[in-house]
Amino acid sequence: MAPVHSPVKPLLYLEEHKLKQDANDYGLSDDFWSFERFKQQLQIVIVRYEENEIEFDMIGVSPAVANVFRRLMLSEVPSMAIEKVHIYNNTSIIQDEVLAHRLGLIPLRADPRMFEYKVNETDPPTAQDSLEFELKVKCTRKNKDSTEITNNDNMYRNHSIYSGQIKWIPIGNQSAVYTDASVGPIDDDILISKMRPGHEFDIKLFAVKGVGKDHAKFSPVATASYRLLPEIKLKHAVVGNDARLLQKCFSPGVIEIDKEDRAYVKDARYDSCSRNVYRYPHLADAVTLARVRNHFIFTIESLGALKPEVIFIEAAKVLKKKCRMFLDEIKGH
Repeated sequence: MAPVHSPVKPLLYLEEHKLKQDANDYGLSDDFWSFERFKQQLQIVIVRYEENEIEFDMIGVSPAVANVFRRLMLSEVPSMAIEKVHIYNNTSIIQDEVLAHRLGLIPLRADPRMFEYKVNETDPPTAQDSLEFELKVKCTRKNKDSTEITNNDNMYRNHSIYSGQIKWIPIGNQSAVYTDASVGPIDDDILISKMRPGHEFDIKLFAVKGVGKDHAKFSPVATASYRLLPEIKLKHAVVGNDARLLQKCFSPGVIEIDKEDRAYVKDARYDSCSRNVYRYPHLADAVTLARVRNHFIFTIESLGALKPEVIFIEAAKVLKKKCRMFLDEIKGH
């Protein structure tokens, strides 16, 4: 009988070899990672900044580094959100559970850096770890003798309940530190419920500090995403009607036409990478489409409690803390 060779050793060798490569391959190449080279290559360039949104380029990093910032901003940068809802009276058509969920998703202006995490959820709220709010409203008819049946504003009071009707109740000395505008809902026009005469809310709400990995309501961002920078190169001159056709294949502003009726790449940044150019065989060979593998375009949209640049800085602090904990674990063992 011919000997049977066990595949275990070759498989173990391949797996071990793969792990050694993966440990030093940051998604870019097989080169060993160098901290000095990382410091030299890393660049952060702010491209656009608005009140609650920022767009910037992170250059010279691997996908792993870019992704860790995205994940930290989404799930580990804390914020304040309504956690406990005490419903004393709810005669609206919305069930208590649905109402509590809707209230919990209302974003608050409170700066989470000013508060501590609640150690035990059964402990009473304190000025250091909680915010208390009240929603006490009742829908009534304005004029019982009115024949108006189409305009709710003329017929009813409090027929639409909005987040602006939530009132802040200071705990301890909070009134000396905060104001209603600095801790209340970010927007006053978030619709909570529609009501009719006889419907009433008598609710107390308690907000605490938390992170997005526990519940999405604690995430400080509406969105935090990144994409690789598109790279478009023209292999040869494209002129005339072909130039105009090529321009239509890309997003506005990507391809422009010069005075000589020749197409050129103006700004590949906002190309949607639709690959429409491949629909035309005579143009497909004229263009090379790629991505810059270490150039990431980040977009951060804040809910309003923290500025978008602050959210990124807080994510860097969380990452720094995790690295220190990891190094302490290594040294301890």
